[in-house]
Amino acid sequence: MPRLRDFAKTLRSKNCDPFNTTFDVFFDSEEAYRQVKDSGRITAEVLAPLYGLTNDQVLGIYFLDNALAFKVTMVKDIASSDPACKDVFGAHQHLMLADLEIPEEKR
Repeated sequence: MPRLRDFAKTLRSKNCDPFNTTFDVFFDSEEAYRQVKDSGRITAEVLAPLYGLTNDQVLGIYFLDNALAFKVTMVKDIASSDPACKDVFGAHQHLMLADLEIPEEKR
């Protein structure tokens, strides 16, 4: 099954503050964007378990049709100010999201 990384042009993550991470996903075609958006896979119920979070810890999912992009903001499991944090900038958190399976388009 194809994965999100097969559709996205750019997939990145970063801290939006010490306690939350934001994910930006951009597409270079409307077809790829629509397939991912319409797949029903970009939901708190699907994304939260990937990161060991509860659904309410997915703070927002925003689809930006004009930009062919979506943004997700989630609570960090360890604050970036905590000495145990292994990704202080949140720059490597998008890797699990990149592996998210996206069903093939139904014809």
